[in-house]
Order: sequence, then C-alpha cells, then structure tokens
Amino acid sequence: MSAAAVEPPALARGDLTEQPQLDRAKVRRRLVILGGVILTTGAVVSLVPGLASLRSRFVHADPLWLLTGAALKVLSGVSYVVVFRAVFCGRMRWRLSGEVGFAELGANAVIPTGGAGGLALGAWALKRSGMDDARIARRSVAFFLLTTVPNVLGVILLGFGLALGVFSGRVSLTLTVIPALIATATIALTVASGRWAARAHRRARRRRGADSRLAAVLGPLASGVHESLALLRRPSPLLIGGLLGYLVFDVAILWATFKALGAAPGIPILCIAYLIGELGGLIPVPGGIGGVDLGLVGTLVLYHVPVGSATGAVLAYRAIALLVPAILGAVAFALLRRKLSRETEAITGCGPDGHVEVIGRGIVRLI
Repeated sequence: MSAAAVEPPALARGDLTEQPQLDRAKVRRRLVILGGVILTTGAVVSLVPGLASLRSRFVHADPLWLLTGAALKVLSGVSYVVVFRAVFCGRMRWRLSGEVGFAELGANAVIPTGGAGGLALGAWALKRSGMDDARIARRSVAFFLLTTVPNVLGVILLGFGLALGVFSGRVSLTLTVIPALIATATIALTVASGRWAARAHRRARRRRGADSRLAAVLGPLASGVHESLALLRRPSPLLIGGLLGYLVFDVAILWATFKALGAAPGIPILCIAYLIGELGGLIPVPGGIGGVDLGLVGTLVLYHVPVGSATGAVLAYRAIALLVPAILGAVAFALLRRKLSRETEAITGCGPDGHVEVIGRGIVRLI
C-alpha cells in the first residue's frame, strides 16, 4: 500500500516578507567614498617621493601569492556561511545559506559598523524561513559574540604564550601580557553583562512594560549572551570548524600578502598583531578603511615589523579583503533578486490552494 502524499504547509500571501532592499542612495555614497579613498591611497603611493620603496614592493609583488590570498578570502567567506547556517538555521539549504552569507559579506564591505551592514539580508532570509523576530535578534547577538570568540581566545593564548616563551618572538611583556589580560577581562565582562542585562530586563518589564524600548534592547542582549554560551557548551563540528576557518583563513591572507611583497614575520607575531589591529574595523567607515589599515600597520610596527613591509602587506591585504567580498556579494545578491523575481511571477499566476516554491520555505500551498 502506497503512503499518502504529504500535503505542503499552507502559507498566506500576506505572510511573505518583502524583498530585501538596500538604500541605493546610501550604497552609492558609500561606494563613492570607498572609491575615493582607494584612488587617494593609490595616488599617494604612486606620487609621493618618499614612498619609492613601497612602490618597488608592489611592482615586484608575486602575483601567485596575491591569487593565493584571494582564494583564502573565498575560503574565509565559505567559513562565514558555515557559521551563519550553524547559528541561525541548520535546516536552511546550503545554496540559499551561501547566497545570503556572501551577500551579507558584500554589504559589509561597503556599509560600516563592524559587520552590521549585511544583517538586514540575513534577517529577511530568516523571516522567510519562519523564524520569529525575537529569535532572530537573540541569534544575531549570539552570532556576533561567537565570531569574536576565536579572536579573543587567540589574543589570550598568543599573549601569554609569547610572554612565557612558548612561542618565538621578540616582544616586551607590555605587548603580550597586557593584551592577554584585557582579552581575559573582556570574556568575564561579556558573561557578566549577559547576567546584568537579564536582571535589568526583568526590572524594565515590571516598571515600563514588555513593549518598552529599554526592554526591547536588554532582552536580546541577555538572551544572546545565554544563547552563545549554550552553543559553546554543546558545539557542533560545523560551528567550530566555521569559526576557526573564518579567522585562520583571514589571517592567512595577511601572511600571503607579506610573502607576495617579501618576507613574512613569525606566525605568532603576525597573528597577535592581526588580532589586535583588526579592532580598528569597529570605526564606522566603509569597509573599515583607515581604521583597520592604521590599526594593523601600527600594531605590526609595535611588534618590530618594518614599517615599509607592514604598510605594503596591509594595503594588499585590505584590497583583497574588500574586492573579493564585494564581487562575490554582488553576484550572490543578483542571484537572490533573480530568484525572487521568478518567485513573484509564480505567486502572481498561482490561484488559491495552488502550490509554489517559496525561498526559505520550499513548496507551500498558498491560501
């Protein structure tokens, strides 16, 4: 006897979230600023007389190592997609996860604030898959915290390791112990802030109501910290592999650009300088240009890397880190928009109780 066919879930047309939109005027402004900064940087490197050695490094750069850096950036993006899927929705199709993840990375290359620029795309996809707003907010906080965990743990491990002589590298205790202690304190403060936010959220609900703005901010913060700790207590191999890959492949890009332009510093020194210097990306400028560059170069110089070598490698690293996500993100977003256009046509021509495939939901019955 054949099994009865499973009826697809019902979905009202009004329950579909609107197509993801980006403020085109804002994106154009960011692209103009981004292009202006890139052109200005190129002009300075090309024309300023005192930068002849830096120009020579770029002229004689090894293209194979630069291509290796670009490939590593793609692998870092794949790792980002793996973390996105593991944190938000393990049942989401890999292809859709990849398109949303790379579209987010492309948006983050243009829109600033430490990776927040692409969150609208992720939120749209998650709503499409049926996730409620509260869970999206909670998981977004957890996602941000989890992607910073390898960085913080790396500073602790490398800082104390260099100070104790476990890793080779000529650095002072100030540049090893202090960053490690700050990173350790950051972990403690993050856990404590989650507990404080939970208590403050309960007080805000009692005094101002569940719909108050303060409660709306404190709730996701408290639950997001709790969610990230819960995911770390029972980590999946995909989550751990994605988190490590997202960081390791990105550090390897900087190592590849050093190799392209000359000799690379020791791996421990390169890693701890990267982890500390990347904090400049929190400065709200398109693609982190300026903040990340100065932060990385300055930190590398503090760790006794020659300023010319550091500047050349960081500029090449930043070019790869911006161009590869921007190109792949544009392709991913175009694929999403084409799918949405086809979906809209299918829904428009579908009558009541008709079956149609909806992005994020699969085959549904429209009512």
